[in-house]
Amino acid sequence: MRHLLYVSMCLFVNVASGEFVSPSSVDEVRERISALPQDEIWWTIEGDAMAWHFRNLPRMFPMAPIYRDGPVRELPRRPKAALANARVTTPSGEFSLRELIDSTHSTVMGMMVVHDGAVVYEHYPRMQPHEKPIYWSVTKVLASTLIGILEGEERIDVDKPVSNYVPRLAGSSYGPVTVRNVLDMAAGLNCLEEYEDKTSCYYRYSVTVGDGFYTADSPGDPYAMLAALEVSSFAPQGTAYAYSGVNTFVLAWVVEEITGMPFQDAVSRYLWTRMGAHSDAAMLAPRFGVPNAHGGLVARVEDVARFGMLFTPSAADLGAADVIPQALVEHVLHGGNPDLLEHSRYGDIRAPGVRHAVYQWDRVFDNDDMFKGGWAGQGLLVNPRLNLVAVYTGYFGEARKEVAILGPLRSALGQVYGDD
Repeated sequence: MRHLLYVSMCLFVNVASGEFVSPSSVDEVRERISALPQDEIWWTIEGDAMAWHFRNLPRMFPMAPIYRDGPVRELPRRPKAALANARVTTPSGEFSLRELIDSTHSTVMGMMVVHDGAVVYEHYPRMQPHEKPIYWSVTKVLASTLIGILEGEERIDVDKPVSNYVPRLAGSSYGPVTVRNVLDMAAGLNCLEEYEDKTSCYYRYSVTVGDGFYTADSPGDPYAMLAALEVSSFAPQGTAYAYSGVNTFVLAWVVEEITGMPFQDAVSRYLWTRMGAHSDAAMLAPRFGVPNAHGGLVARVEDVARFGMLFTPSAADLGAADVIPQALVEHVLHGGNPDLLEHSRYGDIRAPGVRHAVYQWDRVFDNDDMFKGGWAGQGLLVNPRLNLVAVYTGYFGEARKEVAILGPLRSALGQVYGDD
């Protein structure tokens, strides 16, 4: 146990770029995997074990590969001390951004900020730069981005029902829902995020993709499950926001039908091979190789930053200026319907400063920040107008008392970059 604790503590040391440090010993790998629960899903374990799991999923479960191609587009480093030193106020006190991330009030494992195509802040206090952690629901914007690319190619009309592109959904509750309303989390169906009630629509779906607790006898075909889905509606489609990863899986299925390839291969074809990625990525696929399209992306921090750069003028620095249609960027920024948040399944959740939620992005703010978060402390923030991208990854501490980093991060970015 002392050896395990020592190795875990070593992970909190930040190393210089280019110096490889093994993130786990042989003994720790065996001990961590042996300690996985046998009667519950693995991600219910929090604290240091969760951090290790998040960084080491390829050791634990099957992965659907996402491939890179071509020359690596290196990101120049231009550290901005003012950003690291920006003072931020939190419920736990006032800190500099760097102090907060390094403190016991934070569970951020790694963070990168890119401005005008250069890395201005990079810190890995609880991981190594070469590791590929999971990003959970940040993954969702891969599906919506691919839909936007297909729109630009005039291969899809998002105002048509999903059954127009996925005939197997014709008899499903999802059949008549338009692609747009699925994109905007406005399907109106009672299949909402639910990880406690194992009889619920959502949990039954999650089992089929390995995101809920399953056994060898559990249903393992999400396509068949959703094709036969019959659930009630809580609101007419297109009138109310309600978050559900099932929506994302449906979008991924639409992508598969239009492109004629598995979802992870479409991510490779249209995104990862075209953005000068440093490394291959992957998608968690523990059941029959079906990728967890709603939350399974496993990738280096800097490559998620490159993906974010595709929405900014810095896409040109990646040789990828034509990857994402400008019409998609403009729609995410200005094409959302604020009424969806105001009349959501959970009441009025449109906070001050929030413009809307659209195309799987959680929030688009009045200052043009586009944000997509992950379940346990991950995030992608993109501001096309400021040519700014921030990526971070984290986990839940055992008591879940850590400071949510999005607010302090946006405060620090506002102090340094404002509206320049």
